[in-house]
Parts: sequence; structure tokens; C-alpha cells
Amino acid sequence: MTPADIATAPLIDPFARRISYLRVSVTDRCDFRCLYCMAEDMTFLPKAEILSLEELDRLCSAFVRMGVRKLRLTGGEPLVRRNVMSLVRNLSRHLGSGALDELTVTTNGSQLAKHAAELAACGVKRINVSIDTLDRAKFAAITRWGRLEQVLEGVAAAKAAGLAIKINAVALKGVNDDEIDRMIAWCGDEGFDLVLIEVMPLGELGGDARLDQYLPLSMVRAKIQQSWTLDESDHKTGGPARYYTVRETGQRLGFITPLTHNFCESCNRVRLTCTGTLYMCLGQEDAADLRQPLRATDDDGQLDTAIRAAIARKPKGHDFIIDRRRRTAAVSRHMSVTGG
Repeated sequence: MTPADIATAPLIDPFARRISYLRVSVTDRCDFRCLYCMAEDMTFLPKAEILSLEELDRLCSAFVRMGVRKLRLTGGEPLVRRNVMSLVRNLSRHLGSGALDELTVTTNGSQLAKHAAELAACGVKRINVSIDTLDRAKFAAITRWGRLEQVLEGVAAAKAAGLAIKINAVALKGVNDDEIDRMIAWCGDEGFDLVLIEVMPLGELGGDARLDQYLPLSMVRAKIQQSWTLDESDHKTGGPARYYTVRETGQRLGFITPLTHNFCESCNRVRLTCTGTLYMCLGQEDAADLRQPLRATDDDGQLDTAIRAAIARKPKGHDFIIDRRRRTAAVSRHMSVTGG
């Protein structure tokens, strides 16, 4: 490849999948401590290891130049990062130029009341909000530090700003499995889509916590179909969810099933952490350090070469397993490190 080719040619992995979706963790910090995502006593990264907002912009822009059409900002909780809206404003230039199709955010909703209007003004069209329960006491227990009222206020502000809202709910055995019908009905009333997610074996939580939480979505879907009519949908957002339309509400219901149905064959995404580490697969430890070439020189040549070398190592799929024989997490890092 010539330098010009390296700078602009599309990113194609070894299995001929075009990489068009980058998920970017802008911080490892969060104002919640969700049971399936973090340990209660987390040790966060020192500031020197974290990319500046300008560095994150430069990295994201390199991926956009190589054909990434969708950027999702995640965390931790992205909206707790100081001045994060300056990054959103800067990245929105790629929407204006047509180089980027979509700029989206996954959030716990705690800061949405403050930022929803500006997100919409920057060209963000839709957001994902993580809400696992509509029961206030359960919400406090699951998030440890969260207040449901604050999140619902944020969701209302996002809706008022014109943002399309998708609710992400992790299915937790013995915790919220009795609320799925209520969640579907609430999303139908509010005009939100709902995505149910299986627990993923990332990060040590202690004992058999992960196994105790795990609820196969094949069982959940069978139970849902006793009360609701699910029509097949060809709706796609670039992510791993498989969608149905709930006939009674008209809203979409998605399932993300990394354990009961591996979604790797169509994987078009990679994940960038707030330290500049690129994970080519959520369920594998192999990663590439992009911070070093990013900081080595203002010229993007080394960075472009490092990105392409990383994509050339993207594996075919992950190896998630949850059972009592495998008591350790499939991947040692917590979900908050890689980004939701």
C-alpha cells in the first residue's frame, strides 16, 4: 500500500468483514457501580494514561478517514467525563461533511437532563440508555449508587429533545426476570425500543456471581411470547442485536445473545478504550496500543499503520462460556474498561 492507500483504504479484516463501526470508551469512570459491570470498590486509571479529548478526536477521525461510518461514545459513563460535549461537538463535523453516518451515545442516563438538548443540537439522532428495572428499590440495588428518578428525568429530557431512545436491559436471573413484560409495555407507551442483553463473562465479580446472574435469552423470549406477538424484523443498527417488532405496541424488541447465539459472523465493529487500546473483539484479550503511535508524532502515518495491523488480527469470534467449571471470567477486564 502507498501512504495514500493506508490513509484512506477501507478497513477489511481477515474474514472479509468491513469494519464500519467504532465504539469509543471516553472514560473508565462511572457514577454507578452496576452489579454485572463493576466491582463496588473499583480502581480507576491515572489521568496520565487517559487520552485527552483532542487525542480521542484525532483517533476517531483516523477511523472515519478509513471508512468507519458509525461512532458510539461509551464509558464507564461517557457523560461524566469533564468537557465531553466538546468532543461531541468536534466529532459532529464528520456528520456535516457526510463522512460519518451516525454519532451515538450509550449512557446510564444520570446526566442526560443536562446534556440531551446539546446532544441533539450536535446531530446525535438516537441514544441507548441502560435501565434494567423500573422498580426504584431494585434499581438502587443493581446500580448500587443510582437513583431511578434521576435517570427517568434524563430520559424525558432526551425524548423532549427529539432523540430516539433505545432502552438496554441486562436480563438478570432472580432480579428483573419478572419485569420483562412491564418493560415491554412501558417502552411501548413511551415509544422506545427495548434491547435485552445476556450477562457477559467480563471481569471478576467474586464467587459464582456471574453464573448466578446468567439468564439465557432463549428462555426469556419463550416467556415473552406467551404475552406478546413477536414479528420477525430485518431492522439493523450496525450492532449485534437481532430484532423483532412487538405487534401489540409497534416498537422493536432486540436480543443480544453472545452466549446462546454467537453473533460474530457479521461483526463489523472494534472497541477503543480511553487509554488508546484497541480491542478487535469484546471477548478476546488481544489488543493493540494506539496511544504510542498517536503520541509519537503529529503525523498520522504510524497511527494508520498500527490501526491496519490491528484489524489484520481481528479474530473470527469470541469464546464466551458461563458454567461452574469455569469459575473465572472469560475476559479479566471489566465491561467498563472496554466500553459498553
